[in-house]
Amino acid sequence: MDGYGEAAAAAMEVEAGDSPCVGASSHVPSNSPSPNPDSNISSRRLGLKNSIQTNFGDDYVFQIASCQEISTLAVSLSTNALKFYSPATGQYLGACNGHEGTIHEISFSAPSSPNVICSCSSDGTVRAWDTRNFKQISLLRGGASQEMFSFSFGGSSGNQLAAGSNSQVLLWDWRSSKRLACLEESHMDDVTQVKFAPSQQNRLISAAVDGLVCVFDTDGAIDEESHLLSVMNAETSVAKVGFFGNMYQKLWCLTHIETISIWDWNDGTRELNIEDARSMATDGWNLDQVDYFVDCHYSMPDDRLWLIGGTTAGTLGYFPVRSDPAGAIGSAEAILEGGHTGVVRTVFPAAGTHQSLGQNRGIFGWTGGEDGRLCCWRSDETAEMNKSWISSSLVLKLQKRTKSRHQPY
Repeated sequence: MDGYGEAAAAAMEVEAGDSPCVGASSHVPSNSPSPNPDSNISSRRLGLKNSIQTNFGDDYVFQIASCQEISTLAVSLSTNALKFYSPATGQYLGACNGHEGTIHEISFSAPSSPNVICSCSSDGTVRAWDTRNFKQISLLRGGASQEMFSFSFGGSSGNQLAAGSNSQVLLWDWRSSKRLACLEESHMDDVTQVKFAPSQQNRLISAAVDGLVCVFDTDGAIDEESHLLSVMNAETSVAKVGFFGNMYQKLWCLTHIETISIWDWNDGTRELNIEDARSMATDGWNLDQVDYFVDCHYSMPDDRLWLIGGTTAGTLGYFPVRSDPAGAIGSAEAILEGGHTGVVRTVFPAAGTHQSLGQNRGIFGWTGGEDGRLCCWRSDETAEMNKSWISSSLVLKLQKRTKSRHQPY
């Protein structure tokens, strides 16, 4: 791979683990051995382990997905391509090309094979690719002039595929490619997220630019009149949602204006609404202002949730989310600094790291962003950031491009 030498390969030390194939929304390790959520925990700065330039141009890294079973790291790029790397060495493995629009989501979650990765795009398609030969093996299309913003596998049989489109939620039988339903009355704008509930696979959550979060029953002959179970109103355009809690009964909701709310999606109640999340996170460290939020990550062993915020210069912080409205966002408990030179779009935690943040030895995770870099972070206490390897060809600041994050209006 261009600009990637033996020093990089020698620096990589990913720990093997028996984990399933996952996407960028996987669990993150817990960050405190203390049962007291308000205990004062000092920030841990994580060292940059390695950095790969995905292309020597100005393409963005949109999302990272991984499958430990086949030892493959996948990234989606602003060039509408998927590229694949070895997480153990950083070696470039190949690319999948075919999408004619922005790739909004990628995942190794297809029920058919660990070698299959799926992607959805603004070109109105959901595609499946075989990572052994990088060939397209399946294609599903929405309606005319439809974009695909999100997809999820689930259903009682595990073989349903749901996709979020322009004010529609589409469902297929993945095995036969048969269209099962087109739900077009629940949302009035782009459906940015669809997710099947981990604990109730026949329950589907959809969220949209119209601010609505809907819950559907996907058993039987699906229609909106009888299968729309409840509607929650986030009151502003929804960017991303995710499940958490010991029974995945909670839902976190990030919006396009950088607010966060917490819901019990089973009864539709909002338990927490943080409108000044950025200022609260900024007060939680002594670095630059937090400009945006990338994601949330949850540790089931300790039942803790983190909000991941970033700066325009590329520094990230993990901020704990608490139930107390007065101190709903705590001080940063992990900081990733020195790897990126621009906005970070995606954070992917290393599989199997369920110990305290930054205290397990080995790889903490991967990040990608608008600087075109794919960065690997280590969590060893012995990590020396100043001695971390980075190719001299990667330190040039790339020309800024117009952001293409989903705009609510």
